[in-house]
Parts: sequence; structure tokens; C-alpha cells
Amino acid sequence: MGYLRFQPHNAHMVRVEERNLLFHIPTTSLFELDALDGEVLGYFAERGDVAEADMRDRFKGQDPAQLAEKLQGLLDLDILTDGRPVTAERPDIKIENFPLSTIILNVNTGCNLACSYCYKEDLDTPNAGRKMAFDTAVQSIDLLLKESPDREAYNIVFFGGEPLSNMPLIRDVVAHAEPRFAALGKEVNFTLTTNATLLTETLVDWLDAHRFGLTVSMDGPKALHDLNRKTVGGKGSYDAVAAKARMLLSRYKSRPVGARVTLTAGVTKVEEIWDHLKNDIGFAEVGFSPVTSGDMTAFNLSGDELLEVFEGMKSLGRRYHREAREGSNIGFSNMHQLMQDLWEGRSKALPCGAGIGMLAVDHSGTINLCHRFTGTDLKFGDVTTGIEKPKLAGFLESRLDRTDKGCATCRIRNLCSGGCYHESYAHFSDPLKPAYHYCDLMRDWIDFGIEVYGDLIATNPQYFHDHIAPRKANHK
Repeated sequence: MGYLRFQPHNAHMVRVEERNLLFHIPTTSLFELDALDGEVLGYFAERGDVAEADMRDRFKGQDPAQLAEKLQGLLDLDILTDGRPVTAERPDIKIENFPLSTIILNVNTGCNLACSYCYKEDLDTPNAGRKMAFDTAVQSIDLLLKESPDREAYNIVFFGGEPLSNMPLIRDVVAHAEPRFAALGKEVNFTLTTNATLLTETLVDWLDAHRFGLTVSMDGPKALHDLNRKTVGGKGSYDAVAAKARMLLSRYKSRPVGARVTLTAGVTKVEEIWDHLKNDIGFAEVGFSPVTSGDMTAFNLSGDELLEVFEGMKSLGRRYHREAREGSNIGFSNMHQLMQDLWEGRSKALPCGAGIGMLAVDHSGTINLCHRFTGTDLKFGDVTTGIEKPKLAGFLESRLDRTDKGCATCRIRNLCSGGCYHESYAHFSDPLKPAYHYCDLMRDWIDFGIEVYGDLIATNPQYFHDHIAPRKANHK
């Protein structure tokens, strides 16, 4: 044997009650360890390099064949190495194709609200909104089909500003897309995020008939929501949004409707917000987006507030855990997504599908990485001339390179993958730089999720079949 060396960047030990679990970092897989596994790993973690003679002394009396089997398993997982060249975690990726499944249409830069924290760099007041033309939307769909003609299903996302402020275009796009994709034998799904204020019963019924995936932007009870989500006249929008949301939820039957919460300075009460939106308003799911970076620093969460937010998310996560043990899903999107990632063994080379499976098109036809980048200088062509593929490939390949970034040895590297491009862009003015400002909090959050997952997979594995698989289908 010579000697074996422990590779701590590939193994993370997790204790769940009386069970020892191993989180295999390269594959995001979880294994339960028996007593001997735990002893062997603990010994290597303590010593680093272990010689054959040391192993014989430490595990004297242990069946040599069983011990050799344990060591071979750890070698196969690249948790131990015997000095031979180690297989790369993933081969070098050369990006040449862009297999799009989703196109985001920024249908109007105008919005009928004046939320004080809005990140949209191309946002206009309602009267000055720049609306996407129908021809631009059709060219965007052409691009989607040209880049990935062999998919079975596609997603068209309507974004703004407030997308409902350009309903004529949305209706025209749906009327164009449905027969076009049907003629190709393809499925098309429509998604829309709205502030809800422009909803009417007739419009809700039309959206329902076309099975839109709907998300409502709402920040919780009246006092919290009205801090930032104001009308153009400066008044709080809660009363109008809550009334429209309740009307929507009473009529909408085709798909679950979720709420998206923006957490900013002064808006940090995660459990209180979830309880109101889930139990008082009636949303199926509630997801939280903490704001830590942006030009309007007054709205960014401070260090203490960010800690409070993550503690609140863990507290709500413990509630999610208790209910999931009993077979119930409380609709906490952030936790649910983490459970899905772990259940599927998702190992990501890039933080999200932006630039690969998804691109955004602004009102004028410019192609952006995602909806957060419309209005910025980060552009990759337009729908008339097509994607600037060398430029986009170079961008993505630069993010894939983790050399000297600290990510290569991080235990959450294949779940976080450096964090949101726009978060880094807003914080560091560099979308390729990892989101270092919340690395520790993200590691703690994912560690928490691994513990919850490790318990649920042992105590109620049926939960994942009952609640995770249907969620994936509903979010197509």
C-alpha cells in the first residue's frame, strides 16, 4: 500500500443524531457510514498521510479483507489517494453550443409601482416604458428553436418592469407560440412574475386557460410590504396587492401560485412573512431573495441583518423538517429547492442555467445573460444577428475556471458554483468573481440542508416522491 493521503476537499462529515453521514462533495451524494467507516475516515482526517504500518497498528485485530474493502471504496471516491494521478472532478468543458430551453422576454421596462429597492437598471416610469415589439418576440422564439430544435419542451418567460403592462404583446405571443410549438410536436410553457395590481378576473381566467406559471412579488404583512413596495404616488401597495392576490388564488386552478419575497434592510422577519403569505394569503410556496449588493446601499442587508435572515431561514427550515417528517410540505421554496438538489444529486459546474439553457432578451432585442442584466453593458448579441457565441462561451468558460478562486476546495462548490452572476456584478462589479461576501453563510445553510435531507431520507423517503417529484413537474 505504501501510504495513502486524505483529500478533505472531497469529503464532508455530517452527524445526524446517532448517525454518521458522508457528503461526497464531487457528486453531492450522501452515504451513511458504519462504525468502521467512521473510524477510518476519522483517522485519515486526523493524520492526513497514513502509511501501511500505521494502518496495521491502528486497526490491529480488524479483518484485513474488510479493511481493504473500506480503503478501496474511499480510493474510488477520490477521498483517499495513493499518489497516482487523480481523475479530474469533471473534464475541461469547451462550450460551443447553447441548448436553450428558456427565453426571457423583457416585455416592458415600465412599471406601475415605484418599489424603492428595484434592481432593474433599465426600469422606466409607466408612461416612459419601452415596450417590446411583436417582431422582436417572434425573433426571440426563432432563436430558441434554432439553438435547440430537438427539445421536447420549452419555456417562455415574460418579465419587466411589470409584464402585465404589456398584455397585448403577451396575448399575441401566446397566440403565436401555442400553434407553432404544437405543429412541431413540442410543449411550450409560459411563466410570468407580477406585482398583481393589474390582474382582473377576466385576465386571471385567461392566464389559467393557458396554464401560466405565476409568481407574485409580495414582501409580507402590510407594515413590511409597504416599506419598499410603493405606488408611483408614494403610498404603500399592500392593500391593492393583497386583494388582487386573494382574487387570483380563489380562481386560479391550473398550477400552484408562489410568492417571491425581497428581503432588504428592515425586512428580515422570515417566519412572520412566510406565515402571512402562506397561511393568511394562501400562496402554495414562498421564496426569499436576500438583497446584499446593489447601488442603493441603504436597502442592502447589513452583516447582522444577513445573519438574522439566515437564522430565520434555518428556523423556518426546522419547521419544514418537522412537517416533512409527517409527510406535509409547508411551501418554503428555498428549503424545498435545496432538498430537490440533494435528492437529484445535482452537481453544478455553473451556478445556474443563465447563458446555457436560458437567455434574456430586452425590449430592443439585445441578448443578455438573464433578466437581471437587461440594461447593463453585459450583452451577447441580439435576436436579429444571433448570439455572439465566442464572447458568451469565453464568459462562461472563465467562470468554469476555479483556479485561485478558493472554490476548488470548497465543500459546497458543486451546489453553489460561485453564486449568482448578478450578485457578484452588483457587489464587485465583476460577474465572474465568486460571491465571497456570503460564502460562510451559504456553507452553513447547505450544511443545515444536508442534515435535514439525511434525516428525511432515513425517516420518510416517501416525502421526496410525494412532494419533490410533483413540484418538478409543476415548475416545468
